Amino acid sequence: MVGMRDVARKAGVSLSTVSLVVNGTGYVSAEMRGRVEAAMRELDYIPNELARNLYSGRTSLIGVIVPTIRHPFFSTLTASLQRAFAARGLRTMLCSTADAEGGEVEYVDMLRRRMMDGIVMGAHTSHAPGYWTSIGRPVVAFDRYLGEGIASVGSDHEQGGRLVADLLVRTGTRHVVTLGGPRAQFHDLQRWMAEHAAIGGGDGPASTFPTVRYHLTLERELRAAGTVHEYLEAGEVHDMQAYAQAARVVCARAAEGQVDAIVSSDVGAAFCVQEALRLGLRIPKDLQIVAYDGTYLAQAAGLRVTAVHQDFDAIADTIAGRMDDAIAGGYGAAGPVDDGAAGDAVGGGTDADEADAGADVVASVLRMIDDLVPVALVPGETTR
Repeated sequence: MVGMRDVARKAGVSLSTVSLVVNGTGYVSAEMRGRVEAAMRELDYIPNELARNLYSGRTSLIGVIVPTIRHPFFSTLTASLQRAFAARGLRTMLCSTADAEGGEVEYVDMLRRRMMDGIVMGAHTSHAPGYWTSIGRPVVAFDRYLGEGIASVGSDHEQGGRLVADLLVRTGTRHVVTLGGPRAQFHDLQRWMAEHAAIGGGDGPASTFPTVRYHLTLERELRAAGTVHEYLEAGEVHDMQAYAQAARVVCARAAEGQVDAIVSSDVGAAFCVQEALRLGLRIPKDLQIVAYDGTYLAQAAGLRVTAVHQDFDAIADTIAGRMDDAIAGGYGAAGPVDDGAAGDAVGGGTDADEADAGADVVASVLRMIDDLVPVALVPGETTR
């Protein structure tokens, strides 16, 4: 097996010079580097990756944790992340929490043992902020809050909620149904706000799901316009059959004249298009359908679905930039999180109280995200 000593002997240089060339550290003259590289090619020398990692203290490996790659949003996002990290000389290791055992705990353990350089956390987690801030290694959150000092990148979902509401109000919608995941994943944020106001502080929200600001903004805007809105849970993000069943339920109501607009992820919107057409509903005259994500699926549902498009490449580039910063020095690489102005306690009350509470939640969540990536509404054939 060819080693660095063989390369040094062939090139007529010292072992330390070969080490500097292989590891990319220190100064080596162009002439010396050329001799070493020529010897490596001639001897077909392959650097020992493990040894190089031990030498540099780096693995060039980033863990990416998502709920599932069955969902087109997360498959599209991970493809963009892989491209963004590859452009920086980094490889990705994928963890799909719904599709494999072990999940985030296994990856966090690998990060703690320095078997990877950092983690992108893009899945819901029940761990408290203290769990994530205690890791002491580079972590970047996507579309969620993990704790003070941990950078968070997300789409501007408040903007997305306003875009959808404005479209539906302008087109005279009377009754909107949103299909989405379990609301329990973001209602604990409201509970935290109530506790925070009561005790005058705290560790931060248990919720890791700032996408709540899209739902709350949409609900608030529709309520202000006098448009009826309902939220229908369609199961976990990986449960495609639950989305199909929810689409059947809401489209049956639309066929009875009870619902005239549906908002869902690309998956839910595609199921709704197919079910509405099967029932003979005229889209968009009888029923308007808006997708929220803007993946390829919004163009492959039988009709081109009007969609709020999230900029996957911009998201990935921003996450990769934050990860570079974190690896270079700041771990979380986030600015200070001002969660001392969480607003009034949130609880039951009138519609006006709930609207004010929703505004407080949205404002508080916005302060927890370091980088907001704009979204865009792409018109299709499913809205008027």
